[in-house]
Amino acid sequence: MARFTFRLPDIGEGISEAEIVAWHVKVGDRIEEDQPLADMMTDKATVEMESPVSGVVVELAGEPGDQVPIGSTLAVIETEGGDKAVTPAEAPPSKKAMEAAVPAMPDDAPVEADEPDAARDTASEAKAETATTQVPAKGGASSAPPVLASPAVRARAKDLGIDLGQVKHGGDRIRHADLDAYLLYGAGEGYRPAGARRARPDEAVKVIGMRRRIAENMAASKRHIPHFTYVEEIDVTALEAMRADLNVNRGDRPKLTLLPLLIVALCRALPDFPMINARYDDDAGIVTRHGAVHLGMATQTDAGLMVPVIRDAQDRNVWQLASEIVRLADAARNGKAKSEELSGSTLTVTSLGPLGGIATTPVINRPEVAIIGPNRIVERPVIRDGEIVAAKLMNLSISCDHRVVDGWDAASFVQAVRALLETPVLLFAD
Repeated sequence: MARFTFRLPDIGEGISEAEIVAWHVKVGDRIEEDQPLADMMTDKATVEMESPVSGVVVELAGEPGDQVPIGSTLAVIETEGGDKAVTPAEAPPSKKAMEAAVPAMPDDAPVEADEPDAARDTASEAKAETATTQVPAKGGASSAPPVLASPAVRARAKDLGIDLGQVKHGGDRIRHADLDAYLLYGAGEGYRPAGARRARPDEAVKVIGMRRRIAENMAASKRHIPHFTYVEEIDVTALEAMRADLNVNRGDRPKLTLLPLLIVALCRALPDFPMINARYDDDAGIVTRHGAVHLGMATQTDAGLMVPVIRDAQDRNVWQLASEIVRLADAARNGKAKSEELSGSTLTVTSLGPLGGIATTPVINRPEVAIIGPNRIVERPVIRDGEIVAAKLMNLSISCDHRVVDGWDAASFVQAVRALLETPVLLFAD
């Protein structure tokens, strides 16, 4: 028997270390070649590291949340061959990216909640079956595919009283991060008679991985940026009527939500307000005003908030925008978004969709200088030409960096967007 040292390979340009998000094995476990070993997160992406050899795990580098330098020992595996240390050059990282990191994420929540949910990939390969435990979905015999989970995940779920069949996940198996997301976002237990509800035991959840990235980005945004928020009411009665007409004749194109129409309005207004479509380099003291609109859309996923980016939004028509919104949202929720699709935004839109709210005060996606937040559409009586009529109204929020955007500029920009949305034919005028 011999020991094989697996060192953390170079998993991205300019990356010096990676965070352990989850181990898929424990000391003493048998591991096969190409079996998942650990999930590692950088500021670019979370990748699944696979074992390059078969053997027994005798040493692991640390606990979830620990940082491991590139080139340092990640794991030691006892094999039948001679001793060997795998160098970063010899061991490529993962064969797939599971989920991508967020450059900076506002805390308001998803883009249009009526966008289609991403399909969950529950297929499994034969080699994965040797490494994981199949857990039947709730309800016994079912046409639904089996749920895969490692023994450690299965044991933790059992301790917490979680039915793995109810846990949403991306990829081919449930991981610890999926349990954390379930506890944070989706742990409803359904109806119980009064007095019969079982109290959930307390659990200390370590803030690691995606949640830690979100926490760091939010704290940095509020610490460095003096935010101010401006809110205006917009009559979207005509816009909603036009949207309904467009959807009737959309054919095989995706259903139009408010978002692509709002993006068209933003892109038409931005050339007159270059200070809004900008990024501020604090250290250099330089504001870069961008000509192209690379629009980030805050999207809620099971792992947390992510911000996929619509490149060159100003060059896309409303149907192209609708298609790109669906594609990017699906990729983010499936954990298949590429790192380049999750960085480089110049302005971000965040929305709670039908959950809505009267008004929101979104947190800026640093180093951007503004973020747009459409709120819930409500029908209310208004006075027009001396008569009371029903109107569909929506508040539009904008948060800005007061170091580089004045209140007058923010208000003027929102009024320009308002004029376009209240006369929607202008959205399609040359």
